[in-house]
Amino acid sequence: MTYKERLQAIRQQMKAAGIDAYIIPSSDPHISEYLPDRYKCIAWSCGFTGSAGTLAITQEFAGLWTDSRYFVQAADQLRDTGFELVKLKAQTAAEYADWLAKQLPAGSIVAFDGKLASMALAKSVQQALLPAGISVNGHVDILENIWIDRPALPTAEAYLIEERTTGESVESKIGRVREQLAVNQVDAHLVSSLDDLAWILNIRGNDVKCNPVVLGFLLIEKERCTLYIDHAKLHQRDQNTLQAAGVSLSSYDEAFEALRSIDAKRIWIDPKRTCFTVFDSIGDATEILELINPSTRLKSVKNTTEISHTRGAMIKDGIALTKFFKWVEEHVESGKLTEISIADKLQDLRAQSAGFVDISFDTIAGYLAHGALPHYKATAQSDATLKATGLLLVDSGGQYHDGTTDITRVVSLGEITAAEKVDYTLVLKGMIDGSTCVFPIGTRGYQIDAITRRPLWEQMRNYGHGTGHGVGFFLNVHEGPQVLNPSNIDIPVEPGMITSIEPGLYREGEYGIRIENLVLSKMAGENQFGEFLDFETLTLCYIATDLVDKSMLEDKHIIWLNGYNAWVLEKLGPFLDQRDRDWLAEKTAAI
Repeated sequence: MTYKERLQAIRQQMKAAGIDAYIIPSSDPHISEYLPDRYKCIAWSCGFTGSAGTLAITQEFAGLWTDSRYFVQAADQLRDTGFELVKLKAQTAAEYADWLAKQLPAGSIVAFDGKLASMALAKSVQQALLPAGISVNGHVDILENIWIDRPALPTAEAYLIEERTTGESVESKIGRVREQLAVNQVDAHLVSSLDDLAWILNIRGNDVKCNPVVLGFLLIEKERCTLYIDHAKLHQRDQNTLQAAGVSLSSYDEAFEALRSIDAKRIWIDPKRTCFTVFDSIGDATEILELINPSTRLKSVKNTTEISHTRGAMIKDGIALTKFFKWVEEHVESGKLTEISIADKLQDLRAQSAGFVDISFDTIAGYLAHGALPHYKATAQSDATLKATGLLLVDSGGQYHDGTTDITRVVSLGEITAAEKVDYTLVLKGMIDGSTCVFPIGTRGYQIDAITRRPLWEQMRNYGHGTGHGVGFFLNVHEGPQVLNPSNIDIPVEPGMITSIEPGLYREGEYGIRIENLVLSKMAGENQFGEFLDFETLTLCYIATDLVDKSMLEDKHIIWLNGYNAWVLEKLGPFLDQRDRDWLAEKTAAI
């Protein structure tokens, strides 16, 4: 079926069911950012492949609500589909619900599949529509009847990782979660989010591309702990190990039924990481405490073992990236390099490292105007051929058994312009300012976001995405709870967190610039004014200096840049052959 035919089929199903509007979120029963193929419902419905968006469909209008990261991509992918792009004003707002409240008359019915909507999202929809006299039904999966070749749930093998890698046992992690349950006087806690489940149980899988997670639910009670999973995914040896740690196993599909009959006075559920169907399965006799999963904060603070392993993963990543950028420079004039081919080459180079598992997200290799699309992914139709001119942006990462990486660099392929240098230098200044800031205990992400943006703001420039996100340990590349963005999110940056710092600047139709490192927050000192933190940079890859306008830098920026590049050469040099080392020495020469 064409996308227009799929839209027509959806509307026919809506009409048959007496539904006036249908909402399709970008999610799955675990409220994941990256989805198993079975739950890529938006991509199937309209062709949009971004990681954030919501479809709202009536008989007269079909729209995709998404944020500024995807405006250009969505406009292109929605062409001739029957769907229209609606630009979100705020990245987290359910503006489509407000729109439906204005468009639909009282007595209308709006529906969605409760397995794809978080509790928080479902409540925001209800709050917008119920006062307008519009009914909401959260138990309708329209696509199931028309998505004929819908993929089955993944069946890839899952596996346990050892305590010597994670730095903490399963028993200890469950114990720390139970301590939080006792503090909050709850009898049970359901973990739906796959990264939290993976961290607690030291389990990894292959159910979601680029994210080493396995589909499952985890129910932690005072005396029992139950993992709901497809048993066939786990070797009997690993099942025995979990059972020895006090974790019993039940089938994946039994989770919803277990909640209907749970013997608990009070259960803790994260409203942003738990689907509406789970929420609606809990009996009326059980009180629900809606708070962020305790494990989300616990896993964000990396232990010394995780930090040590991550430093090792950064060396592996830096070696691959050095060889990659050298290879691009040496072969660009051949006219044979494309965005897809260089992404494949980078993955091949990473795969040569011990412990490499996968890339941590689809590589963003954006040449010229494609670099201005923050979440661009080259397709057969868009795949641009590189030439010895203009800017190339590469945002990539790796999943290793000993860590997760995420890095962005911009390099010039030739004929650098003064305007490119100015923009690049402003972004670099922002990255340095964010990386070198010292801040008191309790500082929130939006404060560091503002520090990072200041050099761009001073020249009346800005970027539409956040400045940084948490990163997991051999887990999801996007990890909470900390985030560096303008939102007033009440989560402090704590010692032991690994976070990206990635300011950018994008000129639509011309080029994009983003420079990204991962940093570790750590104690900086204590005095009469309190305790202070700063950042240790973890990422190891040279920062191009031929794009720098040195006259725009203060001494502190020059000192940091020269020191960083010298450190990169020191750490990576011993692992490179002479030709690669000489090339890197040239790239890291002081300015």
